[in-house]
Amino acid sequence: MDNHHYLQTALVFLLATVIAVPLTKRFRLGSVLGYLLAGVVIGPQLLGLVGDTAGVSTISEFGIVLMLFVIGLELSPQRLWVMRRSVFGTGLLQVLASSVVIAAVAYFLEGLPGKTAVIAGGSLALSSTAFGLQILAERKEVGSAYGRQAFAILLFQDLAAIPLIAMVPLLATASARHGVDLTGTMRTIGVIVAVVVGGRYLLRPVFRFVAKADAVEVSTATALLVVMGTAWLMELAGVSATLGAFLAGVLLADSEYRHDLESHLEPFKGLLLGLFFISVGMSMDLSLLLHQPLHVLAVVLTLMLLKGALLWPLGRLVGGLDRAEALRLAVLLACGGEFAFVVLKLAQEQQLLNGPQHNLLVLAISLSMALTPLLVAVLSRLLGGKAKKPTRAYDTIDTHVPRVIIAGYGRMGQIVARVLRAQSIPFVALDHSVEQMDLIQRFGNVTDIFYGDPARPELLRAAQADKAEVFVLASDDPESSLRVARVVRRQYPHLKIIARARNRQHVWRLMDLGVDEPVRETLYSSLKMTKQALVALGLTPEQAVDRVERFRRQDAELIKAQYLVYDDETKLVQTTREALADLERLFEADASPEAERVRERDAGIPLTGEE
Repeated sequence: MDNHHYLQTALVFLLATVIAVPLTKRFRLGSVLGYLLAGVVIGPQLLGLVGDTAGVSTISEFGIVLMLFVIGLELSPQRLWVMRRSVFGTGLLQVLASSVVIAAVAYFLEGLPGKTAVIAGGSLALSSTAFGLQILAERKEVGSAYGRQAFAILLFQDLAAIPLIAMVPLLATASARHGVDLTGTMRTIGVIVAVVVGGRYLLRPVFRFVAKADAVEVSTATALLVVMGTAWLMELAGVSATLGAFLAGVLLADSEYRHDLESHLEPFKGLLLGLFFISVGMSMDLSLLLHQPLHVLAVVLTLMLLKGALLWPLGRLVGGLDRAEALRLAVLLACGGEFAFVVLKLAQEQQLLNGPQHNLLVLAISLSMALTPLLVAVLSRLLGGKAKKPTRAYDTIDTHVPRVIIAGYGRMGQIVARVLRAQSIPFVALDHSVEQMDLIQRFGNVTDIFYGDPARPELLRAAQADKAEVFVLASDDPESSLRVARVVRRQYPHLKIIARARNRQHVWRLMDLGVDEPVRETLYSSLKMTKQALVALGLTPEQAVDRVERFRRQDAELIKAQYLVYDDETKLVQTTREALADLERLFEADASPEAERVRERDAGIPLTGEE
């Protein structure tokens, strides 16, 4: 019976998601709103298809843990350094100003206790990263001036959520003891230091060991083990599990395994995050909107007006935006965010918020998120046109975008990478060999080379293949390179593929995939060796170069001719024999006395017998 119940619950969740999310995305309202609406509909307040909201909430919280881990993975020091002015300038001021003002309003106007007002101010200061980035992407305004400022602010808000989450248990402990619990604080700091130090020296050897198994399911299990293990250790020490996951991600942000980890966890993160938002929708108290509509609307409007009023001058003065761009920024980020759900739920569990206060804030945040896409669309109509593109001053932010992606960092891939690096051409190299990555790491901290299988679409997305221009396929495994070429040609047809080929059959199969002129790995070195051998046998360097070049041209023509019949062995043998006969005739003609006299006359060499 229990199994039947769980199966029915899972079907309800999937059906609600399949219906609600496409509908909201169709009207450009975002997937988060779709999940929230699905939760409201199937929850106990409407259809009542799912009654165990507590059990669903417990499972769905792991989605937030995974999201924090992935955010940590993306916060590499290089990325933060490039965006330091926007992130730690506009972003820091926005969070501080909004937190203080909202906390003051909650304390003086709503009558919330001091610690509760602090939690409310900090959580409501955060905006929705999922909504903001999705709206920018749909409107193709990520590269606009206000889009870049919005991204920087959202990035800092993601960072600010971590100390806010960690602060909730400390405030609860201080409330219970009527003072700061020094022992608890020191224990928290000690656990964080232990996780950082232990992770620094243990995580990479663990991933190196697992990667040698070359099994996708084992790598996925290891990624989940790291996230869950760190979160569990944090919970044992009385610290937030989400903080532990974030720390684990930060520790691996500069690791060569970062993109591989992210590709393994992305499906789990998306599903569990959707489940989390559904659980939030199920727990929303819609009766508040019916019984206290004016109070709820007043909270929503106050939240959005306060944040918008603070964002507009920050965008103008600190971000350097014009009036229209600053207004776009204010409207986009005036809503509440998904991290507020996490903070408020934790505050309720720690008894810093009572049930009615929690329900009011959750409902207000949800309504503000629902209003944001509509307000953005209305504002766009009023202002007309799209947001302006950024000035040249913002070009430095794009320095991390690769122009070239190198698949395979062996002998050939390394030579290509060295030349690109010397020319200051940004690239990303991907390699699936653990031994090769170990060798590379011994020779310095290389930041543009990552471990992972280039044939995985998630890995190519993480490497920003959609923004690259050239794809260098330098893998020494023919089957692997064909698999990668197939994926790249299907998903990124704009990329110019330059491929290494093992042999003639490999060349022809690459040509089937649309790769123009694959580079045979031994051809040019063999031709150079042939030239040196001919010179050693008595030919002049010019004669040797001429012979070798004739062979190269004739062999290139043969490759194209045989490509048309390479699946017919009889015709292959016939064309090879004909080509060999043609080449022999060419060389015989070159060796004739008449041809020799012509070459010597053209070179200015006296003829035999002449003084």
